[in-house]
Order: sequence, then structure tokens, then C-alpha cells
Amino acid sequence: MDNEQESPIKYPCAYPIKAIGHYADDFADIVIAILQHHDPDLDPGTLEKRLSNGGRYLSVTVTITAQSREQLESAYAELKGHERVLYLL
Repeated sequence: MDNEQESPIKYPCAYPIKAIGHYADDFADIVIAILQHHDPDLDPGTLEKRLSNGGRYLSVTVTITAQSREQLESAYAELKGHERVLYLL
């Protein structure tokens, strides 16, 4: 976004991030560990998990305290770069 345009998001704010990957016991831990790099005060209690109907995929939603657009872009980039993360919302 240009500096001339104001972000529709007002920082700081609670911002949910959803990552989807193949089901594995450690997938949620991976997502939390990555997001803790970007929000050291992350509360793991915000974690929500949902298994797909067929049991092959797991969606993990974690709410971080977003401080800036740059922080969100960095968090999404690191998640996107992880081999176990298939989709992000």
C-alpha cells in the first residue's frame, strides 16, 4: 500500500491467521513456533484446530497481536515458505 492510502486495519489488533496442512500431530506446534517469531507474546490458547472430513488435512487458526502490516507480511512469508504449510488464509 502507498503511504497515501490508509490501511483498513488499525494496529495493534487481534489478527487470526489460518494455516492448512496434511494432518500430523506436530502441525499445530510448527505453526505456533513460526508465529511466535513474529509475536513473542502469542497466546497458544488462541489455537483452534479443525480436521477435514476425510481426516487428511488439518486447519490451524492462531490469533496474533498484529503490530504492523510488515509484521503480518513477514509472518505470512515464513509460513508460506514452510514445506508443511499447504494453504494460508
